[in-house]
Amino acid sequence: MRGSSHSFTAAPLCARRGPVDKLRCRNGKVGRVELDEVLKAVGPRLRAMRQERGTTLAELSRSTGISVSTLSRLESGGRKPTLEMMLLLADAYQVQIDELIDAPVTGDPRVHMRPVKRHGMTYVPLSRRPGGLQAFKQIYPPGWPGYEPEQQVHEGYEWLYVLSGRLRLLLGTHHVVLAAGEVAEFDTRTPHAFVNEADGHTEVLALFGPQGERMHVRARPAAR
Repeated sequence: MRGSSHSFTAAPLCARRGPVDKLRCRNGKVGRVELDEVLKAVGPRLRAMRQERGTTLAELSRSTGISVSTLSRLESGGRKPTLEMMLLLADAYQVQIDELIDAPVTGDPRVHMRPVKRHGMTYVPLSRRPGGLQAFKQIYPPGWPGYEPEQQVHEGYEWLYVLSGRLRLLLGTHHVVLAAGEVAEFDTRTPHAFVNEADGHTEVLALFGPQGERMHVRARPAAR
């Protein structure tokens, strides 16, 4: 407005809330060193997300349109991701883009849970760091999956704690039914699948990881 003594200046990028909250700012700009550190962490996080889901590079390439060689270089840190790649990967993994760069609000230790629906199930991530143990709450709808599932195999180890409901675990030639309060553990290289035996939803706390302390197993045979 003419003659006004007031002036207005747009807030610098690093003053806005969002993924860059994690970075320190110098003179209103994101520090280059900190930005490079965040980008270096993207590769291991992408690999961890893919392996958690048991997805191959070829399968991810088909769903995103990104070549296998480019995906491999992204995961190894040999190539920096573009915004277009991040959007495609976020869509493939059904997560917010900030989860790919692991950028929570500075100083906030809480995990901001974002449920994800896959194959009719709801996954609630309870941890946010790539590598090591990953924790999820899994919600199986009544009658899931609606047919006798094919058993799958992948690298890793899995622990299950049934919070509510009844979950049938198919583990090779063995079938067991886990009720609320019961725990199971197994090497995921063993063929396995799950069926919700309850009339309502079954909720499970699941830990995935290649190593770690073994938990005591309490499971009863399936009723014949």
